[in-house]
Amino acid sequence: MSSHLSAPDSAGAQEHRDRPTRRAQVHAVAVLLATTVLPLTITGASVALPGIQHDLQTSTVAAQWVVNAYNATFAAFLVLGGAVTDRWSPYRVFLSGVAVFAVASAASAFAPTVLVLNLTRAVTGVGAAATVTGGVALLSVVLTGRAQARAFGLLGTLLGVGLAFGPQLSGVALETLGWQAVFGVPAAVGVLVIGLVLAARRPAAGRRTSAHPPFDWAGALLFTGASLIGIATLVEAPRLGATHPLLWGGATLSAVLLLLFVGVERRVAHPVTDLTLLRNPRYTAIAITAGTLMVVLVPILVYLPSYLINVVGLSPTEAGAWMLVLTAPTIALPPVGGILIRNIGMTPVLVTSVVLCGIGALGLVTLSPGSTLPAMALPLMAIGAGAGLPSGHIDRLAVSEADESRRGAAAGLFNTIRLSTENVSIAAAGAFIAAASPVGLRGRHFTDALHTVALVLAAIAIAVAVLLVVVDRRARGAGRVEHAAPAPVRPAVSE
Repeated sequence: MSSHLSAPDSAGAQEHRDRPTRRAQVHAVAVLLATTVLPLTITGASVALPGIQHDLQTSTVAAQWVVNAYNATFAAFLVLGGAVTDRWSPYRVFLSGVAVFAVASAASAFAPTVLVLNLTRAVTGVGAAATVTGGVALLSVVLTGRAQARAFGLLGTLLGVGLAFGPQLSGVALETLGWQAVFGVPAAVGVLVIGLVLAARRPAAGRRTSAHPPFDWAGALLFTGASLIGIATLVEAPRLGATHPLLWGGATLSAVLLLLFVGVERRVAHPVTDLTLLRNPRYTAIAITAGTLMVVLVPILVYLPSYLINVVGLSPTEAGAWMLVLTAPTIALPPVGGILIRNIGMTPVLVTSVVLCGIGALGLVTLSPGSTLPAMALPLMAIGAGAGLPSGHIDRLAVSEADESRRGAAAGLFNTIRLSTENVSIAAAGAFIAAASPVGLRGRHFTDALHTVALVLAAIAIAVAVLLVVVDRRARGAGRVEHAAPAPVRPAVSE
């Protein structure tokens, strides 16, 4: 009888403990607001490229680095951002990251030349990396239980909103205020976030009170350099061609720096990133899943609009309607994903997400010049559903695999894996499509190339889904063996 009565009291006590304080709520709003504006920064710059090229009188290659410079530094500085977060506190890194992001975005709006613009965009990417690593870690320490799960679910929804409506919102700002607004609006949002964080003041959770160990500057510089050179090489690969010496030189230098980084990390007492996280099969499975979802989703987001306009013959508005079918599930499904994870577990949801993306990619092999939206709606929705179900929650799952003192490192390494695989996927797909379409992004060659890319993406997704199932079964088997192992028999002591 007493056990039945104590359960509601226990549940009520847990719910009370999980209820966030007013300060934690303000911090959560600030993190969500800052994270929402990041996709707008990427899509907005892409939409603004023609206007930038015209006003600043620059070449197409130089203008493209307005996007590439941001993406490169964003991905390259995530690991360093995670290390600094664990050393300095999530609150301070998040606040500093937003400040750098806001100032650099404002400077981008007033850049007089494309060189200055590219430099300020690179600095903006550094601020974005600190914002993400500090923000994710901050959410994980100021919120607990269901409040934390709801916040990360809302994070996924807001990322979906930025993904789905970023081009449209950026287009409105561009037409109304010019390309400068694409950078000025995020700067204004950054100022608002800084005001919220300062008004709420520093939280007690996540403060670093112990003495700091020596910082691994060698590891930090080696990894950041390897990432920057590697990403820049991937970005330039389609333009340089497979035989260009700069391509092979950049790839070789990046690989050498990465090998030196691994060697340094094995020898230092306090490495810049905790590679032992990759020994955790759950953490590794989560990171692989996140990377796979981006591998499938992003090339389709990049190249499908061009196909719809150049081959199917749609207007930009009509192509946007098709893309909304793809991106709408990323808005609607994160809350559903949170419920499913809570009730049936992590692995079934992650496997389902990857399989949905694979099925959707496979369905794109039917794409043709005569395709209609009703005929292609199911493949597009399947890809969007696969990407949307775990969105936001997958970040929470990753950082929860580390203790509080390593959550910055967990967030940095996780996002590095996700963005690195995304960059590799875009570069590989772009290089193949460019090589297979000698007359440009049009005609039968573009159709055949897109079909091949879709088949490869589907194969990758299905292979990863199988891998996730195998890893989960092995982990469960190891757990059962450990649980079933008999306790050691103590020798009898004669009295």
